[in-house]
Amino acid sequence: IMVNCGNEPLLVRVDAGLIMQVLVNLVNNAIKYTPYGGDVIIRVIAYNSFVRVDVTDTGIGISETEQANVFSRFYRSKMVGDRSGVGIGLYLAREIMKAQNGYIKVASEVGKGSTFSVFFMKKEISQK
Repeated sequence: IMVNCGNEPLLVRVDAGLIMQVLVNLVNNAIKYTPYGGDVIIRVIAYNSFVRVDVTDTGIGISETEQANVFSRFYRSKMVGDRSGVGIGLYLAREIMKAQNGYIKVASEVGKGSTFSVFFMKKEISQK
């Protein structure tokens, strides 16, 4: 697992416990669906008004036709039937992000891996 957060301090206004659930779910999924020897990369990127956190893996990937479904409650791809899970994690992640005035999206290619991105509104840092 590699983490790249840059050097500048970034503040977001969120419920830390809820956001921890989102990030832990994304990292756990990345590990679960990446074969031994693959990579999981966590990247934090600052924009003018928001902060993006990407969790990228070199795992099995998700077909384009299934990408919208992965955020549905209890959805499980046939490709992952041999792995544990009930299909609630990404649904809850999406609901948490909506409640925190953020959002989540996925970009993926079968056999090459996935990137799940979460977007948070940025909080301005007070200058003293």
